[in-house]
Amino acid sequence: MRIRLRVQRLALGLLLAAGLAGVAIAQPPDPAVPPGWAAVLERFVDEYGRVDFEGIAQAPSDLRSAVVYIASTSPESNPSLFASREAKLAYYINAYNALAMFNVVDSGIPRSLAGLQKFPFFWVKKFTIGGRSLSLYALENDVIRPMQDERVHFALNCMAVSCPRLPRKPFTTGNLDRELAAAAQLFFSEKRNLAISSDAREVKVSEILKFYREDFLRTSPDLTAYINRYLGAKIPEGYKVDFIAYDWTVNDSRKVSPPSVRHRQDRRHDDGGDDSGARSTPVAFAK
Repeated sequence: MRIRLRVQRLALGLLLAAGLAGVAIAQPPDPAVPPGWAAVLERFVDEYGRVDFEGIAQAPSDLRSAVVYIASTSPESNPSLFASREAKLAYYINAYNALAMFNVVDSGIPRSLAGLQKFPFFWVKKFTIGGRSLSLYALENDVIRPMQDERVHFALNCMAVSCPRLPRKPFTTGNLDRELAAAAQLFFSEKRNLAISSDAREVKVSEILKFYREDFLRTSPDLTAYINRYLGAKIPEGYKVDFIAYDWTVNDSRKVSPPSVRHRQDRRHDDGGDDSGARSTPVAFAK
């Protein structure tokens, strides 16, 4: 198994190097969606957002196309292709998710990103993004978060179990606001991300809201008020907020069981929201 994965990763790295050296990059209909990315999501991501990483290692051509495109094209290198804020943000979300997915494969499909594994995965490895070398950490914190839409935290996926559910379709320029709203709605509809106890007068919520608290408080007085935006039955004032420990296990569809999904029982206060809707480097790019 390990030998086969090493061979597959080497082959993918060679393909990427060849692609960067001699292949003209075709422009997709929506420049925010890298070529091949939609096919990767549809083929290798299941309904729970789990990823078949070994399947990707065995059939890397679509992910290769996406990563090669990201390396050559970005809002910074090709501003005329990304005229709107939505185009830029959709591109960077898709790029982050594609590069994180590739990083898992290129890293030999580790079982977890916890502990010391975080350092090489998020900080050390660099990717070429529109000709610029960035780590996953830099992409998220220096490029994406300054665009000031806190809903990106329900869309960015580092491929860990506690990440938001990875959708089976890319984020797009024309529908980004609706897609981010659906991602937020879905996030808070899952029991793994939000549990409310009326007896204990307590809310337990994903540590994502702890990691990026300042982003959520930019538009809300407190975390409870922010969460209530996406709930039919609102959390009453005075509830204590605690956090659900983050699970850094790699969300591998061949190894991880599907999550339980929370279905609200009290429909009397249902606001009609859609509960069914929808955060890094190839060898050739390492610096």
